[in-house]
Amino acid sequence: MIRRIIQIDEEKCNGCGACASACHEGAIGMVDGKARLLRDDYCDGLGDCLPACPTGAITFTEREAAAYDESAVLENKLKKQGHGHSGCPGHQLRQLRQAQDDAVGDKNVPSCESGHPSRLAQWPCQIKLIPVNAPCFDGAKLLIAADCTAYAYANLHEGFMRGKVTLIGCPKLDGVDYAEKLKAIISGNDIKSVTIVRMEVPCCGGLEHAAKTALAGSGKFIPWQVVTISVDGKIID
Repeated sequence: MIRRIIQIDEEKCNGCGACASACHEGAIGMVDGKARLLRDDYCDGLGDCLPACPTGAITFTEREAAAYDESAVLENKLKKQGHGHSGCPGHQLRQLRQAQDDAVGDKNVPSCESGHPSRLAQWPCQIKLIPVNAPCFDGAKLLIAADCTAYAYANLHEGFMRGKVTLIGCPKLDGVDYAEKLKAIISGNDIKSVTIVRMEVPCCGGLEHAAKTALAGSGKFIPWQVVTISVDGKIID
């Protein structure tokens, strides 16, 4: 079949391995000091590896390629885990015990010294890092938040994160359009609602645009809203 897939320019590749670490599907490996696409059917065509490459050696191409095989990817991941080679520990998918409405002070809920529990439901939470088929997306209310909102708005955990799966990102710093990955998450999972929380600054428009584009392209009718936070920590929209 003809589909979108990555291609790697070995002349530009400096062998840093950042793309291999960023590829959650295990499609990229290091061979003789250079990054190489190991199997076409491991590449989902979403391009999480592109922004990780410091030399611009990775691009998209349209060519004849085997279809993405999710079951083969999962089998490969399980095989690697069984041999102790599960990749960067910081990228390992984890679902966290999320607090209920009245669970403040519950010893089973992670909390800071003030006793306020964390409402983060899963790890990783970065849009770039989380797999599109993560189990936490099943029946989830999705929060897509600019990463600065957690610092500007003190009540983000209780006001927005509670009861939701939280994804954060900054398109300006990441240098990537999240629309394709967000569309894959929304279209491929049972997402119940989407809340977009952004800062008032213009660069956050990229996150809102990506989320809206993903919603429109998903082919689903899902309730959604956009909330804007001012730089002094107030809800203004």
